[in-house]
Amino acid sequence: MIFSLKKRIEISYRGANILIGFLISTLILGTLFFLGCFGLLGLPSFANAKGLWIPLGIVIFLFELIVFWDGILRIYLTSVQLGLKLRILGAIFGLIIPINIILLIYMIHIVRAEYRFEMKKIKLNEERAGEQICKTKYPILMIHGVFFRDFKHFNYWGRIPDELEKNGAKVFYGNQQSAESVVDSGKKIAEKIREICASEGCDKVNIIAHSKGGLESRWAISMEGMAPHVASLTTINTPHRGVHYAAHLLSKIPEKRQFHIARIYNRIFKEIGDPAPDFLASVKDLTVEACEKFNEKVKDSPLVFYQSVGSKLNRRRGGQFPLNITYPMVKKYDGINDGLVGKDSFPWGERFQFIEKKCRRGITHGDMIDLNRKNIKGFDVREFYVQLVSGLRERGC
Repeated sequence: MIFSLKKRIEISYRGANILIGFLISTLILGTLFFLGCFGLLGLPSFANAKGLWIPLGIVIFLFELIVFWDGILRIYLTSVQLGLKLRILGAIFGLIIPINIILLIYMIHIVRAEYRFEMKKIKLNEERAGEQICKTKYPILMIHGVFFRDFKHFNYWGRIPDELEKNGAKVFYGNQQSAESVVDSGKKIAEKIREICASEGCDKVNIIAHSKGGLESRWAISMEGMAPHVASLTTINTPHRGVHYAAHLLSKIPEKRQFHIARIYNRIFKEIGDPAPDFLASVKDLTVEACEKFNEKVKDSPLVFYQSVGSKLNRRRGGQFPLNITYPMVKKYDGINDGLVGKDSFPWGERFQFIEKKCRRGITHGDMIDLNRKNIKGFDVREFYVQLVSGLRERGC
């Protein structure tokens, strides 16, 4: 059964409250049972009345077991913010005291925080529903980055498109291959733009492109004749000037090994929908040298409004795999980065926003597309996109 957001978080919240009740009742009943067994409650002790205390202990145990599983199943099945890692830890240490108690309290804290956060968002969207602040003149075309696809049941953009649509946006996806050259992918994006304009009866689209998708969109606009059909291009964490680390990586991996990795990747992604994936072409197009040649050839169109966004990962442990591995290596060659791309490579167009938060983790390459569906303290990625698109609407795009 698929629940609405409000229903899902309400179930999760009730589960957290049931678990609070479980902890409190376990403490109270356990203490009373212990005291009673030693005859400290004015009742016969366990030694003198086993027929009383054994059945009573079984009843208390079964009661607490039912309460616990009622609560834990609710939060395990409905909470997004618990994540897979915490669920696995809960299962592994479920019978080990006091680790299980600490984990349970932490889970309750996360679920209750998720409830407060999501209810606040629901209220905000209800209050501004009539404003339709994301109802742009032209539809939104969202272009994914390298090594991903626009899957139906796992949205590359996380919860962002749904939030935009709640506020009036009409959203489409690029559906280009996960890995191919910028040129080939740019041609497919041009085809998608023509398709949307024809089906929607519109003249233009607003493109929001992440990572390598930003380069591919620039190619479509300037080299495939799409400038008259694009009102704006917003690039998110795009390596416009390349990634120094990409060339270093290619230089360190033997050519034979590169082809071996590429064959494996291409074979896997061909099985899941790519007609002709090209791993090496994608990687080579991200080097500084390749991007320099690209920028010399691909010039911006005066017909299109260009803007860009970038973010900073503050420390290695702030990024989830594989960004926690790549961060220090990218930092060595590219300086301040989001786990994959250096800060100096982000800016493009009339306006540039750099998101830098003073939290311990920072904002990663994946956080900028809500890849892990995590609520980050100090940065609401969904609201960021709502305001981004609202700005396009105010510009008449």
